[in-house]
Amino acid sequence: MEPFTSEKPLVGMIHLLPLPGSTRYTKGGMPLIVNTALRDLEALETGGANAALVENLRDVPFAKRAPTETIAVMTVIIEEIMRKARIPIGVNVLRNDGIAALSIAAATGASFIRVNVFCGVAFTDQGLIEGEAHALHKLRNRLGCEVKILADVHVKHAAHLTTIEEAALDAARNNPDGLIVSGIGTGKRAAPEDLQAVKQVTPLPTFVGSGVRIDNLSTYREADGFIVGTSLKENGKVDAPIDPARVRALSEAIVGLRKGK
Repeated sequence: MEPFTSEKPLVGMIHLLPLPGSTRYTKGGMPLIVNTALRDLEALETGGANAALVENLRDVPFAKRAPTETIAVMTVIIEEIMRKARIPIGVNVLRNDGIAALSIAAATGASFIRVNVFCGVAFTDQGLIEGEAHALHKLRNRLGCEVKILADVHVKHAAHLTTIEEAALDAARNNPDGLIVSGIGTGKRAAPEDLQAVKQVTPLPTFVGSGVRIDNLSTYREADGFIVGTSLKENGKVDAPIDPARVRALSEAIVGLRKGK
């Protein structure tokens, strides 16, 4: 699947420090935000990650749609990342601003986006969130870009009314480029049976989007890729920097998985 050049790609997370306008932002902190993101990018590349996904994870509490200052700042940061990156870069704008993510990607040359609620409805700590598949496709056509859309099925940090099979079929009908299965929260393991259920009802590439570690990797043999953050951090702590040694270890384990080991 484009833009990934490897089978079962490892997509490492770049969790940005709190951005201007967010509750935890420290005034004058933009140079630190950019440098920290670039350091994580270097660690991911050194460790052998196949792509990176940039996300405003530390902007809690989130708005349903990102404020204009968040969109502007993420564009600046991702443009800096794109200048240095040797691997494909993706964008996720929390809590659920696929329009902003797609716009940032188109402006900066990023290759893909993650959309937490692509279609249907999710009950979240931000309230009721509705999908925006139609608007995303319309914008992508209008921009004339080839940014790929990865859509969550039963996104984490949310409750859902449909079965995972129903949600996967609904998502597939709305034509994303790939799907994502995750656990109940950041760093929480996705149920292997959820991955299997999605793979049984749609041929779309399906990524595991949370909780992947070396010790459970073998339970996700059917996955088409892995989006990993927490277990790649120093001591497995979500707020820590990326540890290139952890990236290398998981990357090598995935190589073994590709070979059927």
